[in-house]
Amino acid sequence: MVSAEYLKRIAVWSRGLNEREIDVARAGVIEKTFGANEFICMRGDHFEYWMGVVTGLVRIGTGSRDGKAVSFTGMTNGAWFGEGTVLKNEARRYDAVALRDTRLALMDRATFVWLFENSVAFNRFLVGLLNERLGQFMGLVEYGRMLDAKARLARSIASLFNPILYPDHSRHLDITQEELGAISGISRQNANQCLKTLEKEGLLRLEYGGVTVVDLEKLRAYGE
Repeated sequence: MVSAEYLKRIAVWSRGLNEREIDVARAGVIEKTFGANEFICMRGDHFEYWMGVVTGLVRIGTGSRDGKAVSFTGMTNGAWFGEGTVLKNEARRYDAVALRDTRLALMDRATFVWLFENSVAFNRFLVGLLNERLGQFMGLVEYGRMLDAKARLARSIASLFNPILYPDHSRHLDITQEELGAISGISRQNANQCLKTLEKEGLLRLEYGGVTVVDLEKLRAYGE
């Protein structure tokens, strides 16, 4: 069982819970480590956990029968995901893959449902999370159809700084160019060229092992 202090550190949603709710939540959370490129769950799996990224990076996407991969987004430290599937108690509709060695916090469905049925604070968090998630995926549909690779990459980076979906982030993102390409649905070489252009435009700064955002608002609106 994780401690109350540790849970509050890795799960922003727990910080508004009362003592009884914290005790229930921490009893229902375990941690598990996944290696780089390891599937956490696959489309069609009955994986009955709500997932939070403690450390690492997770790609959310799917693949077609002809082998074409489609990336939806990435999940970085502090992000919790999979609540829709847990609420509906259905099979996963996407693949979740660890892009690097990743440690996840996993909340079992019984605990999730108890909090959903008993905690006002937890429900407030879920409403905000689902609202942001809807906006995120509506944006993905829009710029996936209308924008070029550079604009898609810019907005993918900006999406990783959503304070509701990815809490407790600074303006620096520990991520490789290959990983950015994977979550944006473009090749590493294309991501490298696009990142250099965005750096020249003064929107971000490329650093060893990561990216620092200089102008988040322009990244969010890139291509308009």
